[in-house]
Amino acid sequence: MELQTLIEPTLGGMGYELVALERVGRGLLRVYIDKPGGVDLDDCTRVSNQLTRLFAVEGVDYDRLEVSSPGLDRPLTRAGDFDRFAGNRARFKLRLPIEGRRQLIGLLLGASPEGVRLRLEAGAEVLLPWKQIESARLAPDFSVKDTARRKA
Repeated sequence: MELQTLIEPTLGGMGYELVALERVGRGLLRVYIDKPGGVDLDDCTRVSNQLTRLFAVEGVDYDRLEVSSPGLDRPLTRAGDFDRFAGNRARFKLRLPIEGRRQLIGLLLGASPEGVRLRLEAGAEVLLPWKQIESARLAPDFSVKDTARRKA
C-alpha cells in the first residue's frame, strides 16, 4: 500500500490534512500536517504517536519519524490549495520558462481547470498551466512597510 494512502485517512480522522510526505536518506520519514488555525507542538506529538502505532501495525519500514507544520512557506500541492490560499503571495518553479523565467513570484488569484492564475509583482496576470508547474509554495513577505513599526 502506498504510504500516502495509508496516512491520509488516519490524519483526516484526527482532523488534520497531510500536506507533504518525504522519505529522506537513512530512514528518515517526514510528515507535514496542517489544520484550520494552524499546528502546534501538541498536534505534532499527537500525530507522531498515532502514526508510530499505525506504522507498527502496518509494518512500515523507517528509522525516524518527524511530524511538523508546513511552515509559513507552505507547499501548495493540491488543486484546492490554490483557491484556499488565493490572495497570498506564492513562489512557483516552472518546468519551462513563462515570461522568460522559470521562477515566478506573485499574488495567487486562484485555480481553473487550465491552471493557476497569478498576478506578477509587475502587475501582469499570467496563467500557469498545470503541467508546467514543477513546485509551488507560499511566499510570505517579511518586509516591514510601516515606518512606525520600524522605529519600535
